[in-house]
Amino acid sequence: MSAGLTGIRVAVIGGDDREIYMIPELQKLGAYIVGVGFEKAAPIQGVTLLSSPLEAVEKADVLLFPMYGTDERGDVKAKYSETPIVLNKELLKAVSPKVPLFIGWARPALKSAAEMLGIQIVETANLDQLAILNSIPSAEGAIQMAMEASPITIHGSESFVLGLGRCGWTLARTLKGMGAHVTGVARKPADLARALEMGLEAVHFADLDEKIGKAELIFNTVPHLILDKVMLEQVNHEAVIIDIASLPGGTDFEYAKAKGIKAMLAPGLPGKVAPKAAGKILAQVYPQLILRHLTTKNASLKF
Repeated sequence: MSAGLTGIRVAVIGGDDREIYMIPELQKLGAYIVGVGFEKAAPIQGVTLLSSPLEAVEKADVLLFPMYGTDERGDVKAKYSETPIVLNKELLKAVSPKVPLFIGWARPALKSAAEMLGIQIVETANLDQLAILNSIPSAEGAIQMAMEASPITIHGSESFVLGLGRCGWTLARTLKGMGAHVTGVARKPADLARALEMGLEAVHFADLDEKIGKAELIFNTVPHLILDKVMLEQVNHEAVIIDIASLPGGTDFEYAKAKGIKAMLAPGLPGKVAPKAAGKILAQVYPQLILRHLTTKNASLKF
């Protein structure tokens, strides 16, 4: 990484083990880190721990919120916090328009409030440079879940990958490498052509209901309702569904349960199955993003 962060005050607010591994990497680049929500974590050398996000906002040039984002109420995921952290309008009002706020997923209400207040929100989960690298631990984690939930091996399985995007391609390639019979499901002709070139069976979403009955393992990456009641009627009740799309996923989980189909929603897999790798991925990508979005790059340290 060539991007230096010397003199830049970075507030890391909430998160999980990814942030624990990310922070030292940012420090190596010269960033001064303040943290909120790490009271229960092991001491992190060189980090100034603050008691509230409001205090951090007042002392930072950059705000880093978790990849997970917030829930509907604005609660921030904070594995090591002793008290709830809430990203609400009151907190946004304290953010300077010059301070970029990085977050994995921003809910519509958050984006609307930020726009009204002139706050610069940078959603990172969908950025190619991050999503492609994160697809590696996501794919490995999804396959691990499938192996634990199914009585069959990946090798020789009929595995369907719904959505051939950045994570879908990594999943399909990894499954094929393990000996699975992989069906890639997509809409774009180019994706279907690439699937055939890779030796996959290619199926258009319009034809999925005719083909999905043979699936033993189904990996959904599409953040829209794909596996609805109609589609689930065609799914073998012994199949296992691993849904790694962003919340709320692309599966009717209640109906799947009623049909006796094992279906699991698994967002945020990188932080669960490979937090060290995921943290280093964040530290690899964030410096360039920070420098690109900072209005003033030469901030002084004043505490």
